[in-house]
Amino acid sequence: MKIVVIGAGVGGMSAAIRLAKAGHQVSIYEGSDRTGGKCRTEWIGDYAFDTGPSLLTLPAVYRDLFLKTGKRIEHILQINPVDPAFDYHFADGTQITFPNLSINQTCAAIDEAIGKTAGNQWHDLMQRAEHMWDVSRGPFVESELTSILGLLKRKNILRDLRAISPFTSLRNLTKSYTNSPYLTAIIDRYATYTGSDPRKVPAVLLTIAFIESSFGAWHIQGGLGQLSVALEDRARQLGVEIHLNTDVAAITNAHGAATGIELHNGEIILADAVVANADAEYVYNQLLPTDLRETRKERKKLKSAEKSLAGFSLLLGLDNTKISSIPPRLKHHSVFFPENYEREFDQIFTEKVPVDDPTIYICSPADPLMVKGENKEAWFVLVNAPRHQPGTGFDWSVNPAAYAAKIIAKLDALGLEVSSRLDVMEFRTPLDLQNSVKAPGGSIYGTSSNSARSAFQRASNRSPLKNLYCVGGSAHPGGGLPLVGISAEIVANAILGV
Repeated sequence: MKIVVIGAGVGGMSAAIRLAKAGHQVSIYEGSDRTGGKCRTEWIGDYAFDTGPSLLTLPAVYRDLFLKTGKRIEHILQINPVDPAFDYHFADGTQITFPNLSINQTCAAIDEAIGKTAGNQWHDLMQRAEHMWDVSRGPFVESELTSILGLLKRKNILRDLRAISPFTSLRNLTKSYTNSPYLTAIIDRYATYTGSDPRKVPAVLLTIAFIESSFGAWHIQGGLGQLSVALEDRARQLGVEIHLNTDVAAITNAHGAATGIELHNGEIILADAVVANADAEYVYNQLLPTDLRETRKERKKLKSAEKSLAGFSLLLGLDNTKISSIPPRLKHHSVFFPENYEREFDQIFTEKVPVDDPTIYICSPADPLMVKGENKEAWFVLVNAPRHQPGTGFDWSVNPAAYAAKIIAKLDALGLEVSSRLDVMEFRTPLDLQNSVKAPGGSIYGTSSNSARSAFQRASNRSPLKNLYCVGGSAHPGGGLPLVGISAEIVANAILGV
């Protein structure tokens, strides 16, 4: 079988690897000059930055991929636990440090920071999250999601629905266990992992907290982009042809089925199956005719779904030799919450404006392979942001440098002494993300999870247009490296008839 893949992101390459291992002829067509999509490590001067994912959770997804297709991942990449996993800072000076791979130690850290009652409440929340994960993992995450009706026919569906509470928001579930503003803020943050609002997102997203604490947070030596490099190498070893700087203009179709792709130079590439590793909205509205009868329902579904939030990022290279006294080194992952976290979600989702006082996430790996020279630090700084929506929302082409300066000023106000040791600074807006990876509006995950039906509003892995399949963060089961890897396995199995 001849298969073409549109896009050399992690999802596209992972699917291509599985299909090539099964003996199929696979070619990938990528519009940019490199593979990896959003998962890349970029060098600016003496500093390297993970500009997409900044940690790996559920590494077993990629261990399985490499194990089944050649040399094991441990022989290719050095994957280290990030310990502590997260360092949370609150506006009133409270600090809670989460260790890696230990729910009990996390509870103990909470006990010490804000009291034993809160530690017990976190333990109860994680027990609920574990139960949710056990129930949802098979039918909702690791399987092809076809219809609500199909799920309702499953054995023990009523028991499972009680466990995952599909019509309860993450925020309301948290309130049923604790009234701690610190724990609430930490749990709220997991909604933003899917570009969503914790006041609307289904409670089942609590499973992210359980996954992080039970399966760990991991760093790949040299940067998360090394995963993309390893995937590209594995794909080429298996005979996958990767065409860079090759834009796809359209997915060709006939008689209700995809027949291949048309490149921007007019060349037609025929194929037995097409795998689209591009934002689903872009696939259905740009690469296919919008009057195509077979995809009408899918386009309508995507149009009705609320889009995920975007991100504004700063890439900061800090030279500590510029100052006489060096501030304490940040942990690998640090989160600084504002005084009013609630206001952040109002401004992003309702007012659609940049957040006045945003939560600031900093990734500062103590990785010698990500800096050149002594006494230097590479920080990737991310704040949640509204999508790029000129006319109906915010226009990120208008003076984004002023917002970058505002974030740096806040970092200085937090006592992090950024301005005085700044050596390199670049910023990336939602508009930049839209232009670089064709993510409409810069929505990191395509659609948000802001409703009980959100899982069914994502693009189906198997398109209603025969022989077309969707993989990646905007398709089922969602965004983030683990889910994208699972998405690739679902698509490969659908094509292979497994």
